[in-house]
Amino acid sequence: MSPPWCLSLVFLLGMASEGISCPSRCSCQYLEVNCTGQQLQEFPLDIPLDTRQLILAANNVSYLPAVELSFLADLVYLDCRKNLLGDDLDFTFIGVAKLVYLDLSFNNLTQVTFSTFSHLLSLVVLKISDNPNLVAIEKDAFANNTWLRHLDVSRTGLTFLDTSTMRDLPNLRLLGLSDNLWHCNCSFLDFITWMMESDVHFPDADNITCYTPAGLRALRMPAAEAQLHSSCLTQLHKQDYVFLCLVGFCIFLAGTTAAWLAGICAVIYEAHASKGEEEEEEEEDTDWLEKVLKYGKGPGPSWPKSPAGLTGISLHSSSSRELLDCWRLRESKNFLLWKGKEFKTKTFRSPGSHWFFLLFRLQW
Repeated sequence: MSPPWCLSLVFLLGMASEGISCPSRCSCQYLEVNCTGQQLQEFPLDIPLDTRQLILAANNVSYLPAVELSFLADLVYLDCRKNLLGDDLDFTFIGVAKLVYLDLSFNNLTQVTFSTFSHLLSLVVLKISDNPNLVAIEKDAFANNTWLRHLDVSRTGLTFLDTSTMRDLPNLRLLGLSDNLWHCNCSFLDFITWMMESDVHFPDADNITCYTPAGLRALRMPAAEAQLHSSCLTQLHKQDYVFLCLVGFCIFLAGTTAAWLAGICAVIYEAHASKGEEEEEEEEDTDWLEKVLKYGKGPGPSWPKSPAGLTGISLHSSSSRELLDCWRLRESKNFLLWKGKEFKTKTFRSPGSHWFFLLFRLQW
């Protein structure tokens, strides 16, 4: 059994070690280090590694070292409001993935990028209000902070927020937007519509107003939405008319080209079709001439006989073909009276001849 003086020595050593590990001008309690209002110029050293709550409010700290912060792997609460922190916070919080609460209000932040808070997967409360130089929050700045429930960007230099930035936060319940310089134009209409339709609570909603343009200044978001709906969804700007004219010209050019190509195809097809029909008619008439020249008579008993001297004449003689053309025209009247049936007509022209005749066929 250890003597009592040994236990006392261990206790005193433990107290001394705790006193040594607490930063200068800071107060340390169980798992908490509070350095509020100590006019610190730099991030304090000798912070206990098991610290879970670190308060650095109301100092002059302008830089948070990522390496020193990464030693505080169990840190869940970090209060850095009212300091001089600037826009060099990318990858600063890479080693404090358990952080749940982060207050960076009243600093000199100028922008928030994806790399600023992307490693804070457990973040629930984020306060970056009262940063007058904060003018830009990237579209995917909070894409990894899906547990975020409370976001405050009030009293900053923001003029625009993309709707998708807020839609990436499915657990968001409170969003501070008051006293910003919102530019209420047609591009901002989608965000205003999201505000009106979402279940998110907006504290101090009466001070969420438009700053520009002058015609909408000091107008609250519900009234601004109505104004923008009537102006943005019914009016076209100069570039819209230019775009519509270009689209119309392209459609006209495409239609004209298509009609021209279709016309060429139709002409080519008609030429080939006519050539085929002429060849067929030529073959039929050649067969008829062969019969006339061979037998010396027409195709039926009432058909008048061929003119004298045609029998035996060469089919390929141009004079004989012109003679036959004249004979057919003369005898066409007799053919109309033959059998008294319905008939069709065809036009035939002999090669090398300027005569035309009608060749009638019976419909039995």
